Amino acid sequence: MTATTADYTWFEEGFPELAQAYCFTLVRGLAPAEILRRLQGREEPALTGVEEIVEAAFARLELDRARQLIAMTPVGDWTLMIEPNGYLGVDEGTALPASVGTSWVSHFVNINGVDSFLWAENGTKRLAFEPGLPDHRWGTTPDEHLEAMHRIGFQFWAETSDTAENLSEPAAFALAEHLTGVRITPELLHATTFTCGSATIG
Repeated sequence: MTATTADYTWFEEGFPELAQAYCFTLVRGLAPAEILRRLQGREEPALTGVEEIVEAAFARLELDRARQLIAMTPVGDWTLMIEPNGYLGVDEGTALPASVGTSWVSHFVNINGVDSFLWAENGTKRLAFEPGLPDHRWGTTPDEHLEAMHRIGFQFWAETSDTAENLSEPAAFALAEHLTGVRITPELLHATTFTCGSATIG
């Protein structure tokens, strides 16, 4: 059964500091150490819960604006990577080479409301679009999951009123779950001890 926007409306209310600006990435079959190697990163101390991660990420940016904190944890066959106020997961120059031999699903939003979604496999961009503007899509298979995107609740022009609530953020989480089978939960974000690293942002 396809996840929908209703499954992720908790995120903004439950994690307001992270929800302002984040990048969530799921990578199939690679351990955190291998992801960090592909991103040419270095190890940092482990952190528990996204509250600690957000605090550490902004502290790092104050010290060195050229490096991004990355928090990772295995979830089934995938590794979840969280970047507070980061974007490496959707940066095609970084993500596409890092996706060689695996699947890479990432979504991002920043403080200005700019958003992006990227699904890559084996170095190839399968789908890329702005969750707030799902009518425009790019990649080798931009329409493969179009039916699922409608069921999830993405707001396509022909289906959206001027007064509709912006649900692009929970829709991006739901599409990532559809593509990976991984459900992100409040418990996962609160209680997990994450392997951490940092990488240079271009």
